[in-house]
Amino acid sequence: MLVSDPQEPGAAGGFRTSVLVTGGAGFIGSHVTIALVEKYPHRQIINIDKLDSCSSLKNLSTVQQRPNYKFIQGDICNPYLIKSLFDRENIDIVFHFAAQTHVDHSFRWPALFKRVNVDGTCVLLKAAREAGVQKFIYASTDEVYGESVDKEFDEFCPRRPSNPYSASKAAAESIVLSYWNKYRLPVIVTRSNNVYGPHQYLEKVIPKFISLLQLNKKCPIQGSGLQSRHFLHTDDAAEAFLTVMEKGVPGEIYNMGSNCELSIIQLARELIKMMKNTSADADLDNWLDFVEDRPHNDLRYPMNSDKLQRLGWKPSVAWSEGIRRTVEWYKANPNHWPVTEDM
Repeated sequence: MLVSDPQEPGAAGGFRTSVLVTGGAGFIGSHVTIALVEKYPHRQIINIDKLDSCSSLKNLSTVQQRPNYKFIQGDICNPYLIKSLFDRENIDIVFHFAAQTHVDHSFRWPALFKRVNVDGTCVLLKAAREAGVQKFIYASTDEVYGESVDKEFDEFCPRRPSNPYSASKAAAESIVLSYWNKYRLPVIVTRSNNVYGPHQYLEKVIPKFISLLQLNKKCPIQGSGLQSRHFLHTDDAAEAFLTVMEKGVPGEIYNMGSNCELSIIQLARELIKMMKNTSADADLDNWLDFVEDRPHNDLRYPMNSDKLQRLGWKPSVAWSEGIRRTVEWYKANPNHWPVTEDM
């Protein structure tokens, strides 16, 4: 269990303890950072982010002036920077979100994914162990399980990653858990479905389709488009991470899953209806562009999240409400992300 929220000031910039969020200017990391800043005003929340193309300080605009928020631009793969950060700040909780996540890019640059997702995690683990942190929460993905046609994955299922991205996350998971086995570093691994919502970078499927439709371009459908994904709203994801921080058991793995499952072609048609105000099948199909599939495209990743729900968490944002709010945000913020050719 997490100790009670400290009320007295201490050495860490006027705060007794600090929570470190890596990749806190990215999509999920920024939403968790905002939730932490707002819920724990007596804790210092430190966001370290390299600020690559998938990250933006605009994601943190609502908290950037808060006294308990601090931003540090830096690379988690730099052991000297990370060690000095842990030496300087009283960090007792770590949320590790910083990662390379684009599956197609992982086939082009597997060494980059290994460096960031595996080597960067090793740098953080070493510094966290030397600092004696209270919890180290590693954000992984449902993709480490590989695909399933009908079986739900629980935390005991074997990992069968099918691309360099998921393989790098599975490798990092193993290293994280090894620190529990050898040193009893209080680590926790989380595996989430596809998270969606405001601020997400345009390379991911929902903002990609929304942004293309805004530009009157078609939605690219890889292969048949029958591959399906489960979608979890970012508000529910942030609440899940806070639940794990407060109630999660060290050494354990927690699935963060949703019952909302859509095929990619179904997702595209729903977004076309919302963006183009049409429901006729012929009109919907005019906005679809079927392209070559990946060499291997996992069919689906169904997960059982009973273990996390026993801690008191469950998704509360219905798909209809979550996707409506998401579409409205992208309509209201068309220039939040630059449009690129490899979107």
